[in-house]
Amino acid sequence: MSLETSESGALEPTVGSPVSPDLESEKARREGSSFQKAHEGQGIVFENVSRFYGEVLGVNRINLRIEPGITGLVGPNGSGKSTLMNLLTGLLRPTRGTLKVLGLTLDQPQELFRHIGYCSQFDSFPKGLTGYEFIYSFLRIHGFAHGPAQTMTWDALGKVSLEDAAQRKVAGYSKGMRQRIKLAQAISHQPTVLVLDEPLNGLDPMARAEIISLFKEFREEGKFLIISSHILHEVDVISDRVVLLNSGYVVAEGEIHGVRDEMEEHPMQVLIRCDRPAELAAEIFRFEYVAGAQIHQDRQGVLVSTREPARFFLALNDLVVSKGLLMDSVRPADDDVHALYEYLIEGEGRSS
Repeated sequence: MSLETSESGALEPTVGSPVSPDLESEKARREGSSFQKAHEGQGIVFENVSRFYGEVLGVNRINLRIEPGITGLVGPNGSGKSTLMNLLTGLLRPTRGTLKVLGLTLDQPQELFRHIGYCSQFDSFPKGLTGYEFIYSFLRIHGFAHGPAQTMTWDALGKVSLEDAAQRKVAGYSKGMRQRIKLAQAISHQPTVLVLDEPLNGLDPMARAEIISLFKEFREEGKFLIISSHILHEVDVISDRVVLLNSGYVVAEGEIHGVRDEMEEHPMQVLIRCDRPAELAAEIFRFEYVAGAQIHQDRQGVLVSTREPARFFLALNDLVVSKGLLMDSVRPADDDVHALYEYLIEGEGRSS
């Protein structure tokens, strides 16, 4: 496979045999693995870290040690999740305290950025690029030569199942595809630490299952995944441990089962948008673990209440396939997620 200049002047790969693994990209992978092994045991360490925006508190007195595996950051808007992630990626510096990532400080940005991949929850793409060009261009900026950048681009696209859409403009992607191309860009340089802000937002059930499986593969490779979400069920499914944030403070941290125990009696609310909401609502009513289902006020979706989200999402996958439903989105209803979070915080207060 080679690059040719299209009529628009953009670089695009020609159709041909797949690119064989390049020696330089393999060298980069080995160097990343060697760095990871050399820094085993150092982890990610926040020591009394605070960040203020003038007189406004971002996060305060954060003391955390994050080990390899999947760590979920949970909290409503304004809880400090984004500030914590921006500190971790070097986009912000602490007002006070110290932060080290695999033994590296924020005063070593060039070395630090080689080992961190960041996926923002917000879309921001250069105009006119295809999915392939978006990843390839930033790998070249990152310092990779043409051959390794080509190989690593196709590898990243394959991991998120976007090879067939590689030559389409990102501007024409669906929300779920845009989410996956951002993730592909974050993992393309084979980082040891992945910082992912709401990475499953906007994905349909099948794509969510594939991405969760990918996260678990990364965990088995010994990588660090720090995943922000206000969706407690997502955290339950993918995380080894959870950090619960509220108003800039760490409220609780530990294994996810402790959080689950607090929410057993509080149903999760899910908004499902599809092409035939009335038919979907009728089918969902048959699930014994669904507490309620109603057509959304805009008539374009179904609002479902369930106390067993894991069973519900598995059954929903089967239902979508068997009925041939066209899914637009599956996500928790925001107001109810915030209510659940407040319930957890109140529970902490009652138990203290």
